[in-house]
Amino acid sequence: MTILLDRATRVLVLGITGKIGSFHTQEMIAYGTNIVGGVTPGKGGSMVHNVPVFDTIKEAVEKTEASAAIVFVPPPFAADSIMEAADAGLKLCVAITDGIPAKDMIRVKRYMRRYARENRMQLVGPNCAGIISPGKSLLGIMPGHIYLPGHIGVVGRSGTLGYEAAAQMKDLGIGISTSVGIGGDPINGSSFRDILELFENDPDTHAVMMIGEIGGPQEAEAAAYIREHMTKPVAAYVAGLSAPKGRRMGHAGAIIQAFGESASEKVELLRDAGVAISPSPSEIGRTMETLLKAA
Repeated sequence: MTILLDRATRVLVLGITGKIGSFHTQEMIAYGTNIVGGVTPGKGGSMVHNVPVFDTIKEAVEKTEASAAIVFVPPPFAADSIMEAADAGLKLCVAITDGIPAKDMIRVKRYMRRYARENRMQLVGPNCAGIISPGKSLLGIMPGHIYLPGHIGVVGRSGTLGYEAAAQMKDLGIGISTSVGIGGDPINGSSFRDILELFENDPDTHAVMMIGEIGGPQEAEAAAYIREHMTKPVAAYVAGLSAPKGRRMGHAGAIIQAFGESASEKVELLRDAGVAISPSPSEIGRTMETLLKAA
């Protein structure tokens, strides 16, 4: 069992005719993802990698019975694509697009809260690596060969560190049930807490690796959820121990502005919640290995 995504999930690619969308469509198909259609306004009726293209998401859903979408739409138009996906009744949307303006994401969040609540679409991203259920399906831009199927859930703000965690664990023979990149923007669709709850309720996930970074309250909220609700062991690495306050580091959301947003403060909150902390990125795999032996 996995969370969010499996072999049967029927997927639309939004922005499929663009260079990036077309490339990753081919990669996802090769991995086994069940891509049933693509959407680019004005390109309806064409084909990309033997996938039919539609002018609107609503039409694509009606013709293909898709339940999920991945967004490769350019930043100025990506927010409208996400809201259109929610309006069309999709249950899952992964927004890969980087650089969506914060005001647009505020509009997306308000729309989903006020007008699309009955659809309950799960939004992952934007500015994320996506989701992979190893050996089953890929809805993102991850290099699929580094993921070994298994029973560890992975959730992180950094796609690159998520890859590092997967590669290290694979070298140690530790497999992954599902890996979710939630993205590094200050306003995103799914939080650590949201994904931790899904892993807690997934019988095939036996432990969780969490990859955090400076900025924002998400790690603190995750620590509170872990302390109060998680019955499964959790390990974590938090990037940015040397980051200065007030300077953005990497992701748009990686800036320390308030108490509890530095790496050291987040580490202490997570440690107090019983989380095993990896001291460096090179020790992520070993930290999980030690945690599993102690469980």
